[in-house]
Amino acid sequence: MPSINQNTANDALPNFCNLGVVLRILVTVNGFALAASVIRHPDIMGVAIDFAEGLAVVEPVLLLSLMLLCPLRRPLGRLGYGTGAVLVILFEMLLAALAWRVSVAFSGEADTGQLARYTVFAGCISALLLGYFFLRNRAFSPALAEARLQALQARIRPHFLFNSINAVLSLLRAEPQRAERALEDMADLFRVLMADNRKLTTLTGEIDLCRQYLALEQLRLGERLKVEWAIDPELGQALLPPLMLQPLIENAVYHGIEPAIEPGSIEIGAKRLGSQVELSVRNPYRSAQDHHSGNKMALSNIRERLALHFDVEAELQTEASESSHLVRIRVPLRFKEPE
Repeated sequence: MPSINQNTANDALPNFCNLGVVLRILVTVNGFALAASVIRHPDIMGVAIDFAEGLAVVEPVLLLSLMLLCPLRRPLGRLGYGTGAVLVILFEMLLAALAWRVSVAFSGEADTGQLARYTVFAGCISALLLGYFFLRNRAFSPALAEARLQALQARIRPHFLFNSINAVLSLLRAEPQRAERALEDMADLFRVLMADNRKLTTLTGEIDLCRQYLALEQLRLGERLKVEWAIDPELGQALLPPLMLQPLIENAVYHGIEPAIEPGSIEIGAKRLGSQVELSVRNPYRSAQDHHSGNKMALSNIRERLALHFDVEAELQTEASESSHLVRIRVPLRFKEPE
């Protein structure tokens, strides 16, 4: 039963400002309009004329509804999924009726049958699209992504936990205060790993977590681990999925620093690119060693969560040269709202 409650809590109207959502709606509505024209007319010319006439009504309604639903998504979301979905359907039917009224004003011909077709078409398409996004949200729900994330965490915990404990034990007698700080960092880190990670976090929170993780790794790797930060201070309240950087940095340490004898540097960056935030992690890389297999699980999990939160508006890229491995993540720039 907990899984049902979890899904129910995650049911939400689609983000009508998201590019992926907008593209899916445009393609679906125009596709159904074309299919309706094909069904009604056996000849190509008749289909073309009917489709063009339909678009004269469908497109204004479609574009106007997307423009209005984008700013209305939060007020509608606060009403609950069921109420919000019903209001969206009624809203689309109302817009279709208004579009028919405008077309009558220009043509002077009032066809009540056409009015019924327009409103029913708008209602059915709206319900179909909401159903599609509902099922898509369930299929790519945080429950699924979180299950994959737990598998990733299961890999992180034993490897990292045992090494950190051994490092702390080595400090207990010689540097008890440093050992105490390390244990506090471990407690904070694992508290985040075990928490509900379905909501977006701030870049500042993610960076703090990564600093704690690196401080623990520094205990055992010492001077072999060097870190270079290039974080835009204006992006502190930018939102991103939690545990986005930490698994990449963990991979960078495991695959780039541990196998080498000489010191290595991990470069971590966050900068603004127009309406996006770009996160980057670069680490030493040796093409003669096979370290790619360990990266795939983390990268696959991150891609899933990016698709879940941002759809086509986010991307993940990797680059490997003879001496370094680079991961870039780009997400839409959204700031945390003041409380």
